[in-house]
Amino acid sequence: MAHETKKQIYHERQKLQFCLLHALNNLFQEKDAFTRKHLDEIAEKLVHEDPYKGNWTPLSVIFKPHHNSLTGNYDINVLITAVEGKGKRVIWHDRRNKASSINLDEAESKLIGIVLNVPVKRYGGIWNSRHWVSLRKIDGVWYNLDSDFASPYAFESSEELRGFLDGAISYGTEILLVKDDE
Repeated sequence: MAHETKKQIYHERQKLQFCLLHALNNLFQEKDAFTRKHLDEIAEKLVHEDPYKGNWTPLSVIFKPHHNSLTGNYDINVLITAVEGKGKRVIWHDRRNKASSINLDEAESKLIGIVLNVPVKRYGGIWNSRHWVSLRKIDGVWYNLDSDFASPYAFESSEELRGFLDGAISYGTEILLVKDDE
């Protein structure tokens, strides 16, 4: 009798504003695919390569151009550099198109996953920020690996995921496809 083993899903929970760190580790399904030190080094490297670094203020020591040095909160440039360092590429989904234009049935080896950058309003709308979330297909099932969730959420079907993505797009979420760098 053949015994099917179900793959254990790695899911990292939210700490401070390190949602990009958690989203990347959830995306790559590995505890230390990235560390805070690694992402800080990427952010610092981006600062040194920035042609506009002369436009800094005293607050730039804490609120650096690519992350907040106290809480994390990394930007898209850190995401792209980190993903490219793993031999993958990031493709920005054109928000004018519905989720139906994304090939969710593409092989897991081609479409590694989807990263969302979700607008978040806290404290009655006084504080606006953004939250990074990874979606990943594991053993043929798409999961929402949001680090704010207690556990991964399995989508019932590609249609449910498309509906979720369309709702996210209408809410102002940016969708980034992470693909194998062919």
